[in-house]
Amino acid sequence: MSLAATIDQGVLTLTLNRPEKRNALNAAIIGALHGELQRAELDPDVRVVAVRGAGKDFCAGADLEELLASAARDPAENEADARRLGDIFVAIRALPKPVVGIVHGRALAGGAGLASACDILLMAGSAQIGYPEIQRGFVPAMVMTMLRRLVGERLAFDLVATGRVLSAEQALQVGIASRVVPDAELDAASAALLGQLASTSASALALTKRLLYQLDGLGFSDGIALGARVNALARAHPDFRDAIAAFLRK
Repeated sequence: MSLAATIDQGVLTLTLNRPEKRNALNAAIIGALHGELQRAELDPDVRVVAVRGAGKDFCAGADLEELLASAARDPAENEADARRLGDIFVAIRALPKPVVGIVHGRALAGGAGLASACDILLMAGSAQIGYPEIQRGFVPAMVMTMLRRLVGERLAFDLVATGRVLSAEQALQVGIASRVVPDAELDAASAALLGQLASTSASALALTKRLLYQLDGLGFSDGIALGARVNALARAHPDFRDAIAAFLRK
């Protein structure tokens, strides 16, 4: 199967599973990702989603054979095809559960876009990430919506106009990666992070994630007002009352 999915202790792990193609994103993987993200939203047993790759790399980008074949199609078909991948980025942001990208090897082009879409990005020390589409006469079009939010306009243009590839440490410095750990510690560090998120209040995480992304584009006072409304919602949830009562009993 092109996408392997497992659930263990509240963690839904989605593994891109085309190692012979460096996990290049084809129609089958994209369709499977859509299905699993819908499942994650509806399944109460899923508390957090992890996205990783099989083999030597996280993901080398779009399947070039499929991409080349698309050149003969009309623009409306290609826009709809591109939107299928873009809708995964939208679904990750809309999902009321955290999505953690776990990157080893290389995450390039569409693979870098998938990594960038995750709420938290954990990278192995030797991993690399980049947006080299322009070197192939292509445009990293949808990823720019995320990239300019992560690193700002000036650096985003530098990265997409030159296609230069960043080391994990460089990705951490500019705000693309959340954490970098030595290669040998990647599995242990990701397990610890996913376990922590899976044991955290689901309602508090959902409200926190929604608030973070709803703040995009709001003015300062509007952001504070939205925060106050979310604060009030959180206080009314049983998770809040139970956690505060347990703390006070210590």
